[in-house]
Amino acid sequence: MRATRRLMAPLLGLTLILAGCSAEPETPAAPPGPCEIVTNGTPEAAAAGAQDESDPETATGYRTDMTAVHTQRYAVATANPLATQAACEVLRDGGSAADALVTAQAVLGLVEPQSSGLGGGGFLLYYDAAADSVQAFDGREVAPGAATENYLRWVSDTDRTEPKPDARSSGRSIGVPGIVRMLSDVHTEHGTTPWRDLFGPAVTLADDGFDVSPRLSAAIAEAAPKLRLDEDAAAYFLEADGSPKTTESTLTNPAYAKTLGTIASDPDAFYTGDIARDIVAAAADTSGGRTPSLMTVEDLAAYTVKNREPLCAPYRGKEICGMPPPSSGGIAVAATLGILERFPMNQHKPTEVDLNGGRPAVMGVHLISEAERLAYADRDRYVADTDFVPLPGGSPETLLASDYLAGRAALISPDRTMGTAKPGEFGPPAAPVAPTPEHGTSHISVIDQQGNAASLTTTIESAFGSFHMVDGFLLNNQLTDFSAEPAGPDGVPVANRVEPGKRPRSTMAPTLVFDHAGPGTPRELYAVAGSPGGSTIIQFVVKTLVGMLDWGLDPQQAVSMVDFGADNSPETNVGGEHPVIDTADNGDNDPLVQGLRRLGHKVDLADQSSGLSAIVRSTPGWTGGADPRREGLVMGDVR
Repeated sequence: MRATRRLMAPLLGLTLILAGCSAEPETPAAPPGPCEIVTNGTPEAAAAGAQDESDPETATGYRTDMTAVHTQRYAVATANPLATQAACEVLRDGGSAADALVTAQAVLGLVEPQSSGLGGGGFLLYYDAAADSVQAFDGREVAPGAATENYLRWVSDTDRTEPKPDARSSGRSIGVPGIVRMLSDVHTEHGTTPWRDLFGPAVTLADDGFDVSPRLSAAIAEAAPKLRLDEDAAAYFLEADGSPKTTESTLTNPAYAKTLGTIASDPDAFYTGDIARDIVAAAADTSGGRTPSLMTVEDLAAYTVKNREPLCAPYRGKEICGMPPPSSGGIAVAATLGILERFPMNQHKPTEVDLNGGRPAVMGVHLISEAERLAYADRDRYVADTDFVPLPGGSPETLLASDYLAGRAALISPDRTMGTAKPGEFGPPAAPVAPTPEHGTSHISVIDQQGNAASLTTTIESAFGSFHMVDGFLLNNQLTDFSAEPAGPDGVPVANRVEPGKRPRSTMAPTLVFDHAGPGTPRELYAVAGSPGGSTIIQFVVKTLVGMLDWGLDPQQAVSMVDFGADNSPETNVGGEHPVIDTADNGDNDPLVQGLRRLGHKVDLADQSSGLSAIVRSTPGWTGGADPRREGLVMGDVR
């Protein structure tokens, strides 16, 4: 039996076997060595019908009682055990955080194709310990040069019908992919292992095969009708009779192995060679009446990664660094925390704290949700690709100024929710429009032996992206993150409208946390964190940071804690998948739900599918936590 057979079911119905250890129950298991896949937590399946269609991906349950992982010199967390293991082995062998990212992404694109891959993009924060510097790499997809502000609205100015079969499944949703060039750039600056050596684990898995995980199986089943629209996607994810492949299936992907081999020899080949021509042809496919993309090989060849200025702000004596626009995640997280700093959050800790993070306090959830409403209001109105639309005042400082956030905090009542917040008054550029949800996203957190760290949120947008498959990988539908309507009801141009060469706004929030350094004093890394989850990423990251910094939870407890929060709408999310939440009778018997309703909140109990990870400095070494709602693990040189 191949080594990959160790992962018969990495989340639900889980039986993970310690590599090299006896499966005999009466034989005591040896302590895990570096990078071994081990059981953590007890899986519980998602309840049928417990998720809204707009939620990120497919909710697949919750692993109760996960414990924090303690390592000595290095640690990595990804959304899939095989990807974590491959990246961990790179770190074990002396590779840098940049090296581990390349290997992790290559494996994730194979074993978790619904979430990220070569056909997508991402945002990366990288900490160089020796230089004491933080860099923000923008590998976001861009609109083709031929895209107009009506690109997602209709086929052409002479054919004003909607793209077929819809904007997402048409070629119009496909942005020029950025992840390969971004990984190449960061490796050029910070890699120590030869580039071509980093693709071996993914190539081996693609050739030898891997078992379909329960999470991937559930995603295939949900997306099967759309996967049938694409010949290559149908052949790979579906059986000959059109039924979805299941956990009984083993997938091999020789086309992906060939693509990785080409990239390993020359990453530019993705943007200029046969792969680039294949991407353009697949995006322009009109089979089944699909509306084609207008992407060209010139668009691919012209793609560049943007090096942005990291967005760093203080909170509780720490420095929180996030991603600047076109991601709205960094600004919204910083604004939320800046508002919350005006409140004694340590007085609103969870009660009954256990391995699963305890029961959140009503006032704690209320204050965080209200602060998020205010942050989302500004995010929705003002944040877009700043190469096209400037922020108020020309920088994030206007939206994050202390006096401004103090004024926003004063709008929060302890007695009643505001329901929907109004944005601050800074004039144009945009009328608020409903945000477009993101879905297919993943996150990687890494710390290497030299103290370098990386926080990468990587995505193909919705689950399975645009459903267009080429050369063994899926193409994104990232352009649906733009506003399809170029102007608001008042006729004012929307900041996040489509424009040629523009990057759509994102909610991704890769985060690095530092102990506040004094003048002339090198900063000290405290934590790496982040999550997938579409427009709710901000909520997931905020609850984790508050959990660790205000409530004293370890990273696993903070990640495992109930997912809660709000965008700028009357609904407040309370993740019904968590074992502490009583969803029976619409939450009528749950103390948190009832407490929020007394404050006027409309509580949404849909299951959440965050994919959080957090790795925190401890003495000695590092302590990490992975989200019980997905199948990921933390690994390292375990102590």
